[in-house]
Amino acid sequence: MKATELLKRQHEQVKELYERYEQTDDDDEKQAIFEEIADSLAAHASIEEKLFYPRAYTDGLEEQLREAVEEHLAIKRELADLLSMTAGEENFDAKLKVAMEIVEHHVEEEEGELFPAIEKVIDARELERLGSEMEEMFEEVMNDGPSDSIPLETDQAAPLK
Repeated sequence: MKATELLKRQHEQVKELYERYEQTDDDDEKQAIFEEIADSLAAHASIEEKLFYPRAYTDGLEEQLREAVEEHLAIKRELADLLSMTAGEENFDAKLKVAMEIVEHHVEEEEGELFPAIEKVIDARELERLGSEMEEMFEEVMNDGPSDSIPLETDQAAPLK
């Protein structure tokens, strides 16, 4: 699977998780779904920051990639706050909604602008190879409890190189 297709699939999975979150009133279920969201977003950001963005780094895409890692930082900061709370707390739903609005904006920019630009500078075969590497890393990161590292990644945006 091409790297861009893998990332789009992961975007859709997080969106579906959030829709499930919004449909329940049970705090325990909300907490479990939020933890899935946090893990998925942490692992997704990790493979983008460590594999995808550095591979896509070119002079023409530098500014878009810098914006993307800054958006990741904003998402991680919201998630770090949420990880110190529980789903039953008064502001939890509102804070998660804000985090997901940042995610939605980020996804729109990636899928609408960044991915098409990347597909022009990285050939399909390389995107397939990169996608396999990213999928493998995603599974490894998911096994390590990826959201545990979020609070440690809120000082500055990830480097692009």
